[in-house]
Amino acid sequence: MNLETILATVVADAVKTIYSLEIAAEQIQLQKTKKEFEGELTVVIFPFVKASRKSPEQTGQEIGEYLQKNNQLISSFNVIRGFLNLSISKSYWLETLNTIHTSKQFGITTPTADAELMMIEYSSPNTNKPLHLGHVRNNLLGHSIAEIQKANGWKVIKTNIVNDRGIHICKSMLAWKLFGNGETPESSGLKGDHLVGKYYVIFDKAFKAEIKEMIENGLSEEEAKKSAPLILAAQQMLLDWENNDPEVRHLWETMNAWVYAGFDVTYKQMGVDFDKIYYESETYLEGKTEVERGVDMGIFNQRTDGSVWADLTADGLDEKLLLRADGTSVYMTQDIGTAKLRYVDYPINKMVYVVGNEQNYHFQVLSILLDKLGFEWGKSLVHFSYGMVELPEGKMKSREGTVVDADDLMDEMIESARETSQELGKLDNCTAEEIERIVRMVGLGALKYFILKVDPRKSMTFNPKESIDFNGNTGPFIQYTHARIKSVLRKALEQGIDFTNLSDTQLTISDKENYLIQLITEFPGVVRLSGEEFSPALIANYIYDLVKEYNQFYHDFTILKEENQNLKQFRLVLSETTASIIKTGMLLLGIEVPERM
Repeated sequence: MNLETILATVVADAVKTIYSLEIAAEQIQLQKTKKEFEGELTVVIFPFVKASRKSPEQTGQEIGEYLQKNNQLISSFNVIRGFLNLSISKSYWLETLNTIHTSKQFGITTPTADAELMMIEYSSPNTNKPLHLGHVRNNLLGHSIAEIQKANGWKVIKTNIVNDRGIHICKSMLAWKLFGNGETPESSGLKGDHLVGKYYVIFDKAFKAEIKEMIENGLSEEEAKKSAPLILAAQQMLLDWENNDPEVRHLWETMNAWVYAGFDVTYKQMGVDFDKIYYESETYLEGKTEVERGVDMGIFNQRTDGSVWADLTADGLDEKLLLRADGTSVYMTQDIGTAKLRYVDYPINKMVYVVGNEQNYHFQVLSILLDKLGFEWGKSLVHFSYGMVELPEGKMKSREGTVVDADDLMDEMIESARETSQELGKLDNCTAEEIERIVRMVGLGALKYFILKVDPRKSMTFNPKESIDFNGNTGPFIQYTHARIKSVLRKALEQGIDFTNLSDTQLTISDKENYLIQLITEFPGVVRLSGEEFSPALIANYIYDLVKEYNQFYHDFTILKEENQNLKQFRLVLSETTASIIKTGMLLLGIEVPERM
């Protein structure tokens, strides 16, 4: 039973005894006491005034006096207008710390055998280019949200839909066929996804050159874009692919294999994984079947040119293309097919799509279309819409080759961590093997934390230099604090100090130490709220607040040199519990913390 529940019960009993007012504990209004007032929890008094027939101040005073006299949990109180601020006894906080310290998974709810299943889709890359900074935010958010939901008792399936077909894929294939001269990842020394991305850029440059020449010869820009030889060839290649042309299919399989090998390296470096991967090439036909069923049902319209549309004007939207005139499908078609296959494969209770906010309209339409097709889960899908990420220099464009490659970014972060750590002397006592492990941990931790600490629904600017700072709200600051605590604990063990639990829970501790315990107790609530709001930022910023508070404690109080043995033991227990929550919380963000630095 948590503190709020206990307090609500004793307040309800007090009100019944003093005023003969029957009130359920759930109806007692409790809130955290404002920082400018003394106390930890505040009771709203106004609901009791009618029964007491006294002013809110007098009513609060009577209830406060009763609680302090009859319950050891309350050490003191004060009344501000209609609010009763309660101070909880420090012995309660010490006993709570002892319980938390011996708890193996404080704040984590392990899924039971009959737990509900949540499927979370993230990453969703195209096989015509490598992963970039935008994908990094997507993958980090998706992976962290999955871990947080597992910590809230959900069974979770992490899934990925690979967009491995379509006109954009054909552009890379055509450019390689025309300009590649048989180049391979082995012959070029490039990762496969980088090599294919190179030809996507080459296509765009050649296409623009064709358009420019056609405009100079008298065509309008729109006419040039539609009739340029390269785009016509790419469109024909897509038709050939859908018609299972052996040569086109072989090239597609070869180049996709290069990309998948490259993706695997990137995912491993990033620390993300998937339980199930779907491929658009395997789901789009299912989508086409569903669209054709929709035509037969009369909910979709087939025009004279053969294209299929959904008229959503009655839903306050517009008309949506589902099949092109040539019979080729669009993203929406594929998403309908993928959604159906997922519900066939798994008993999903909640489906979550981690996709940027530029796709808000797409998922609004998808939900309506699935519902119209008779899938009862259509309306309940969740589009976790997150903001875009940019660099200080501005936006990125894949076609123009101006994106920040995910592999390059991670490598640069690791090197920045190495340079910064060496400058600050953080790695002076580490072996070469430890240095490599730590700089990787710190570099990737800096990247992940900087991205995840921001409210995911907001757009953000990623500043690599700022993220690697060992001070302030950064991953390295938190990681260094964890290493510092572990160093203190190792020294305590070397000195034979026992801190398995507290020997004295009636110990006199400072307000700062007491507040740190209170902050520790908030961790389960933060994990729960983070799951409800799909926001890793809540955990990231809670961990930062905890670390900041611990560092102030570390600066103001001695630990190993404390002469009072019970106080020394308490501070070691407090330190170890803090380190445990830092590690648990950071792992929910996909971030490792070092044992030493």
